[in-house]
Amino acid sequence: MADVLGSEGGTSRRRSAGTAGGKPSSRVRMSAAQRREQLIAIGRQLFAERGFDATSVEEVAARAKVSKPVVYEHFGGKEGLYAVVVDREVRALLDRITTALTAGHPRELLEQAAMALLSYIEEETSGFRVLVRESPLMAATGNFSSVLNDVAHQVEHILGAEYKSRGYDPKLAELYSQALVGMVALTGRWWLEVRKPRKETVAAHLVNLAWNGLSHLESKPTLISSRKP
Repeated sequence: MADVLGSEGGTSRRRSAGTAGGKPSSRVRMSAAQRREQLIAIGRQLFAERGFDATSVEEVAARAKVSKPVVYEHFGGKEGLYAVVVDREVRALLDRITTALTAGHPRELLEQAAMALLSYIEEETSGFRVLVRESPLMAATGNFSSVLNDVAHQVEHILGAEYKSRGYDPKLAELYSQALVGMVALTGRWWLEVRKPRKETVAAHLVNLAWNGLSHLESKPTLISSRKP
């Protein structure tokens, strides 16, 4: 009888531990892959809000409702988590820009690059904030500057071909590509905070300045894509 009672008591206790108010627990245990994605998303948000230095493993763990060792197990520490977050954002932004560059006309290519960057800022604000925050941990690759250099090299090839066809010195393509990409990127950082005017208007004015120059600015520029039927 004692064994039976003891068994029933143990079953009752086990049921109590797994229920709340007599209802089954709704908490589902995450897989390792799901937990990793959760930690990356939390890290991305914290790095965007606070920057690398002000973010701690303790806060990442607290938001995920896990212990600190779980974060270390997945990433080895804050540095590892940050590197993964930045690498993903770099690839995402580059993919957007390279995919956007499909037009044959140089002016439209510039429009597409500007729109791709502004759309990324609009839709992935936290990711862009992570990229534009410089970290002492990051070397010459894996930060916003490296992304801009990669984009500038692509623009350089486009400008180089255009310069040759017009009889200009193709060696100047590198200088102009850096100037164009830098102009768009710095404007994007400004637009990140103000969010006006609309991104299409911002892109149109950027291209207006780059394509026409200060002496031939259009008073009300529009994108080529918006003029097409």
